[in-house]
Amino acid sequence: MRILVVEDDHKVASFIQQGLEQEGHAVDVLHDGVTAGDEVQAVDYDVAVLDVMLPGRSGFQVLRDIRARKALLPVLMLTAKSSVEDRVAGLDGGADDYMVKPFALAELSARLRALGRRGVPHEVVLRLADLEVDTLHRTVRRDGHLVELKPKEYALLEFLLRNSDRPVTRSLIIEHVWNIHFDSVSNVVEVHINSLRRKIDRGFAVPLIRTIRGVGYMLSGGPA
Repeated sequence: MRILVVEDDHKVASFIQQGLEQEGHAVDVLHDGVTAGDEVQAVDYDVAVLDVMLPGRSGFQVLRDIRARKALLPVLMLTAKSSVEDRVAGLDGGADDYMVKPFALAELSARLRALGRRGVPHEVVLRLADLEVDTLHRTVRRDGHLVELKPKEYALLEFLLRNSDRPVTRSLIIEHVWNIHFDSVSNVVEVHINSLRRKIDRGFAVPLIRTIRGVGYMLSGGPA
């Protein structure tokens, strides 16, 4: 997933970013509420994390701005305030979930994955031909055999699978999986595609990962 974190505490923001990136997510971090609305408008995020107490504009104000621009974007509010009134205010303001500091990163990550599935009609288990990806447990099987993937390999495969039978450009892959600007020189996508091919397609009569010349890549179980 591509995740926006708006948190004014740099240590907390760094803690969240590092933890989520280790799981293979692409994470953008902002430290104030002034630019958050424009960032949400400009970038196709899967989920957003908002601190309530932000400089410039509060998390509640940012939330209202997000709902006006992208009503369906899942949003989790993160705050040190633990009163029932504050939680109700956040949820009534359009937040999808609410967590109180201090928090366990594992729980935050699990909640964000749940919100990501809720944002659009995603199934927990994704299938294509004999490929099966359990997005809840982050496990991959082909023809019933477990396939061990590194976090970025898994993130790339899930992104391709959610866009199966549609060509996906290198720039779109880089933005959603690596969260970096498109670089025509970098071969990071090719390296990971080749690694996936060795793990997913090698030994099978029908390859699922295909190169679309001049465009990018596509995951498809149909005839080439």
